[in-house]
Amino acid sequence: MAGWDYEQQAREQGYASVCGCDEAGAGPLAGPVYAGAVTLPFGVEIPGLDDSKKLTEKRREALFPVIQELALAWSVARVEAEEIDRTDILSARMKAMQLAIDGLEIPADFALVDGNRDHGKTAAITTKHLCVVKGDSLSMSIAAASILAKVSRDHYMMEMAQTYPEYAFEKHKGYGTKLHYERLRTYGPSPIHRRTFLKNL
Repeated sequence: MAGWDYEQQAREQGYASVCGCDEAGAGPLAGPVYAGAVTLPFGVEIPGLDDSKKLTEKRREALFPVIQELALAWSVARVEAEEIDRTDILSARMKAMQLAIDGLEIPADFALVDGNRDHGKTAAITTKHLCVVKGDSLSMSIAAASILAKVSRDHYMMEMAQTYPEYAFEKHKGYGTKLHYERLRTYGPSPIHRRTFLKNL
């Protein structure tokens, strides 16, 4: 279960507004990469909050509005498939996370960033920050951000399932499942597919 140790350390260093930041959708063959940034009231209890990957879809959906309601500030941003192809996925992830941090209504003076990377070739986290490996399991703020990013991306892919029903995005959300590859071989890529991710076709 995630805790408050990293937020506490940042507060002890004098930072007043500490956000957690995480991204979702680095691996799929289609759709944008999303990022969330969340500033929580220190010590707030959100029962069941944990790394989004450890939670069921139903639980993530239930936590989504709770996090939005309890957060002091929250933001979600995305970088489209076209830009991922034009740059690279690491740069797109960093750009999405910085855009999410920049989108907070109460500006963050420090960010806890999930993972061990803070820059790519064309983008970087520019807010003062600390990279936290497995941060979505260790920090409440990062766990909250991971849920906002994941659920927001899932919602977008459900919308795209209506626009491009032949790919069955509602079943795999753009990830490289057997079904997805079968549909790609039948129909070819859609406008939201990442061309640089389709080398195995």
